[in-house]
Amino acid sequence: MNLLTLFCVCGLWACSSSSDEEPQADVNIVCSPTEISVGYEGGHTPLYVTCDGEWTLYSDDNSWVTCGKNPADPLIDYAGNAFVTVAANPLSVEREGKVVVKSGTTRVSIPVKQAAKPEEPVDPDIRIPDGYKLVWHDEFNEGKEPDAGSWWYETGGNGWGNNELQNYVKCYQGNEQLAVVKDGILNITAKKINGTVYSIRMNTVESWKYGYFEARLKLPKGKGTWPAFWMMPKNYMAWPDDGEIDIMEEVGYHPDYVSSSVHCKSYNHTLGTQKTKEILVSGAQDEFHVYALEWTEDFIHTYVDGKLLFSFDNDKKNNKDTWPFNAPFYLKLNLAWGGDWGGAQGIDESSLPATYGIDYVRVFQKK
Repeated sequence: MNLLTLFCVCGLWACSSSSDEEPQADVNIVCSPTEISVGYEGGHTPLYVTCDGEWTLYSDDNSWVTCGKNPADPLIDYAGNAFVTVAANPLSVEREGKVVVKSGTTRVSIPVKQAAKPEEPVDPDIRIPDGYKLVWHDEFNEGKEPDAGSWWYETGGNGWGNNELQNYVKCYQGNEQLAVVKDGILNITAKKINGTVYSIRMNTVESWKYGYFEARLKLPKGKGTWPAFWMMPKNYMAWPDDGEIDIMEEVGYHPDYVSSSVHCKSYNHTLGTQKTKEILVSGAQDEFHVYALEWTEDFIHTYVDGKLLFSFDNDKKNNKDTWPFNAPFYLKLNLAWGGDWGGAQGIDESSLPATYGIDYVRVFQKK
């Protein structure tokens, strides 16, 4: 951690335009350091603030920079009368934020800069798309379940907007583990337990704006299965307004036919205007295939084993209704059971338990 121990002084002088009003006194805020630079590991920085009056401080991005006053405790010799805490940077890009000290109408900003996480040595077995670099990946080579620092679960059995029949759980249902890492593979299982079908819907903690995203997958068998590899916006407010990118979907009653789609306010299946394409991938339920998305500010392309499947271009009208894909999205893996599409031709419970295999998930971004 490198602290630049400079000082900043900010003064505000306000004069009354009326002779019967009290003039506002000078407000001086002195801060040290005036800039905070932190390594990618994050850390805790003491802050010294001197001010003529009452003051407080806040961060412009509480997701990774937090701050506050140290309590006035004569028994503890605090370093500084305030603090700034920076979380570890999980990304291989630098990031900047700021802490603001305020008193009345006076503001003093303290820039906070954090180094990028060093790029990991790239496994020679990982194919890097031209012009890209590896920024995140999970090879599922460690542990017995998905890494809690990389993935989070959605849970519940409310139909998920598609009249789905499964109940999503956090890795386990009782003693049954439904997200299992073994021999370098993540297996997501849909299983009927005590009369209810349980399954997994898991999402990356990180989100990305643009990049090349890929996963090597083996799809489950059976009428009623509905596996997906897709993306949703980090700051989701409304569907389909905020967008959805489906990299790979398949339904068990139509085996080995996989599709890619995008959804937005102008183009979605509820209006019959959806943008989608389906192809036959022979052996998709018997062997692993690589499903990928290349997403830039100009286009969305999906691929199967390196061959183009689907293309959707930015119309450059700056209209969110047709292109909401200019914000961070996160990745999703799930195995649904039944529902409007998965159960369109009924379900076959003799297919349960059904297993969705994931060899790896990788994210690349432009150099």
